[in-house]
Amino acid sequence: MKQSVALTVDVQAPCKDPDVPSVSEVREWISRTIGAAGTSWLGGVEVSVRLVDTGEMRALNRDYREQDKTTNVLSFPAGEIAGLPDDAPRALGDIVICAAVISDEAAEQGKELSAHWAHMLVHGTLHLLGYDHETDAEAAAMEGLETRILCQHGCPDPYLKS
Repeated sequence: MKQSVALTVDVQAPCKDPDVPSVSEVREWISRTIGAAGTSWLGGVEVSVRLVDTGEMRALNRDYREQDKTTNVLSFPAGEIAGLPDDAPRALGDIVICAAVISDEAAEQGKELSAHWAHMLVHGTLHLLGYDHETDAEAAAMEGLETRILCQHGCPDPYLKS
């Protein structure tokens, strides 16, 4: 039986894009991802999500990844906090998503916008949980889990080429 994890999600949307998902949709995709990854913490988890414009995303990508261009999603894991009681909520980190890039990618790739948003939320959350795609083996594991989570909840496989 899958154990429910107490989850706090702080969503900031300074970009004011009308196509961003609702706070409840953001929270649901993060919750589904944490549950599917099989992780749980006694005190629950906290995640911050910031939905930004291209200028803010480009600055973050430049400052933290040394890539002077915009991107779709960035994740900033919080890391462990020494001495934290077992029953204290654990901050997983921050997910930053660029609304304009998500809209452009969905249109270019012929994907439903809501499904692409779901994919980016799942992808960003998995990064906070320690998943990566630097090697072929890591990419296969992460993409496989992304696909399983999305397909179980009515979204198409994001890696199928149309």
